[in-house]
Amino acid sequence: MSQVNASPAPLARIALPVMVLGALLALTPLASAAAALVGGAVIALTFGNPVQAMTHRWTHRLLPLAVVGLGAEMNLGTVARVGLHGIGYTAISLAFVMATGLLLGRFLKVDRDAGLLISIGTAICGGSAIAAAAPVLRARPHQVSVALATVFLLNGVALVLFPPMGHLAGLSQNAFGLWAALAIHDTSSVVGAGLAYGPRALAVATTVKLARALWIVPMTLGLGFWVARRQRRAGAAGTEADSVPVKKPWFIGGFLLVAALVTWIPGLQPAGHFVAMGAHHVLVLTLFLIGAGLSREALRSVGFRPFIQGLVLWLIVASLGLGAVWAGLLSV
Repeated sequence: MSQVNASPAPLARIALPVMVLGALLALTPLASAAAALVGGAVIALTFGNPVQAMTHRWTHRLLPLAVVGLGAEMNLGTVARVGLHGIGYTAISLAFVMATGLLLGRFLKVDRDAGLLISIGTAICGGSAIAAAAPVLRARPHQVSVALATVFLLNGVALVLFPPMGHLAGLSQNAFGLWAALAIHDTSSVVGAGLAYGPRALAVATTVKLARALWIVPMTLGLGFWVARRQRRAGAAGTEADSVPVKKPWFIGGFLLVAALVTWIPGLQPAGHFVAMGAHHVLVLTLFLIGAGLSREALRSVGFRPFIQGLVLWLIVASLGLGAVWAGLLSV
């Protein structure tokens, strides 16, 4: 039985207008990513989603476009310099976070794709990394929703707790900016925490986080090869998964192309600012649609374990990162 049929009749009758209104609000500057995701989920779970197939289809169309547009806020020159400076510890930390996340997911018996998305979001840059990985992984809407909800909740906690914790630990602005970039998921929350700590912390945190975000490219390409290999194995075993086409991560090339154009053609930077702004609005709308793809059945099938995985993994990353920065093992 569909979510619409399971809803009380009066609520089901107004489900479509409420859904349309929610989508329009998601496009306004007042809507945040977290509010859009939660709003879509609340509408779907309360009123039902009478256009489930359409929201699912447009989610997969809009996510790659949003990722491409986000490349317009990258300065590849600055980001590459910072990235090369810390390429060693960045690669090691990403490998450690991914391995730890996958082990935690297996130990907690988390849904495989949801656990993988949470690990990717924690390792690289939160919602943006999840948005880039989801189309390649062909993750289902409820898996993406759970991963994003976990990341957004922990982002909010970090935004509040990190500045006072940095002062308590006696971190310099450089050290705090580095720690925030390593341990907070999303760039927006990294920027907020850096801004609260000081101007130098903001500059360091933003640059290091953007350099880390470039790892979306090899991660997504590697994930594409892994998915293709998994499907070949499924085909050899005669399972139905071999009928699902591999999703090519074409949008990563678009992401790099847009970033390169804005970086090396200065006259395009004003236009790039508007493109990036539009991409953020598209991403917020997409998050609303992802939330609208939730159902009570899907939530029951995923359970509470993904949040436990994300929380424990984040605490490990934040604690080790703070210790390494405080001890002077990592610097910019």
